[in-house]
Amino acid sequence: MLTAIAISSFVLLVLGIPMWMIFMFLAITSMTWQGVSMEVVVQGLTGTINKLALLAVPGFIFAGGVMGEGGMSARLIAWLSAFLGRVPGGMALTTVAAAETFGAISGSSSATVAALGKILYPALLKEGFSERFSLGLITSSGAIAIIIPPSITMILFAVMTNASVGRLYLAGFLPGITVGICAAIYCVWYAWKNKITSGRTWSLTEIVRTSREVVWTLGAPAVIFIGIYGGFMTPTEASMAVSAYAVFVSVYIYKELNWTDIWAITRETALLSAKVFIIVAASGVFSWILTAEAVPQKMVGLIEAYQLSPMMVLLMINIVLLIVGMFMDPNSAVVLFTPLLWPLAQHAGVDLIHFGIIFTVNLAIGMFSPPFGLNIFVSCSIFKVSSSKIVSGLWPFFAAYAIALAIVTYVPILSLYLPNLVMK
Repeated sequence: MLTAIAISSFVLLVLGIPMWMIFMFLAITSMTWQGVSMEVVVQGLTGTINKLALLAVPGFIFAGGVMGEGGMSARLIAWLSAFLGRVPGGMALTTVAAAETFGAISGSSSATVAALGKILYPALLKEGFSERFSLGLITSSGAIAIIIPPSITMILFAVMTNASVGRLYLAGFLPGITVGICAAIYCVWYAWKNKITSGRTWSLTEIVRTSREVVWTLGAPAVIFIGIYGGFMTPTEASMAVSAYAVFVSVYIYKELNWTDIWAITRETALLSAKVFIIVAASGVFSWILTAEAVPQKMVGLIEAYQLSPMMVLLMINIVLLIVGMFMDPNSAVVLFTPLLWPLAQHAGVDLIHFGIIFTVNLAIGMFSPPFGLNIFVSCSIFKVSSSKIVSGLWPFFAAYAIALAIVTYVPILSLYLPNLVMK
């Protein structure tokens, strides 16, 4: 049965069938074959999405859309450039820093690529960076957004494992910064090797001006994190609060959006949220197969039989997730592979929060991994270039992210220090 399911899943995926349809088709076929009541399908569909934490997903998607279109991302880039744009490789460092900061607002990788790429790509080329490097940097930097909280991927992981969203958010800070540092080191080395300098000097006037303009933008992550960790809001409530804040700033302060624009963003949010929810709902049905076939228990038994060390178990999980990320979006990967891989990590003594961060970093790399990395297609659409040109510039960033992944995987204190400090 499991062999037939695995082969069928691969064939359907190659044929381009949506992931939720694959989940439903295989689950219903298996249930019908074994004479299981279709009531299980209804229970799986409704039970999986009946989680309050999932309401944060449309909130953060909407907030990211408003901030990307409403001038908040442009002001953020201008502010960061005022500080970093003058050092060698400064515009590349600005790109990484902007991805880190915008990721702390939107939680969406593809939205980060779209919001920042339109502004930073011309600036990178103007400073002297090659087209290949610039495309690779922007496409890969967007992946940081699902590591730095608030992260939609972390919300889904929490739903699948009953982990604390608040602890996962805190755990994502230092690993997200680690990823950014690894990417930044390569950017500085590239600029030094190719003798790229900005030719600009620091301007106190520009720093003061951009700092004044960005204050309202920086208020967005403040609303999220003060609200959550100050005990005033749940993550779901924080997503709604920051959405209202983003609308207020974009419409009444920056005045770059009107209510027609807000309605268009709302419709897009509804479509994207529906895609996430239908995958989660279908996964609830598909999980019946995993439970009925005792797949997690069999995998744990395999590890025991081969006496794999915790280090080898984590290496195996990383390899599996890196391959999965090449073919599946993070949302589908979380709901499908979390029930399979968490028992393995748990058996190896890995902390749930640490495992969630390992999972997230792997899937972040998948966002720009060929052949189906979503960020690659977003960049193709924005910059009107072929995917082969983008992929050719990604290889050095794969190496940088792989180093960061190894550090995050085998140095658990990076993930656990802040949650243990703040939420004892």
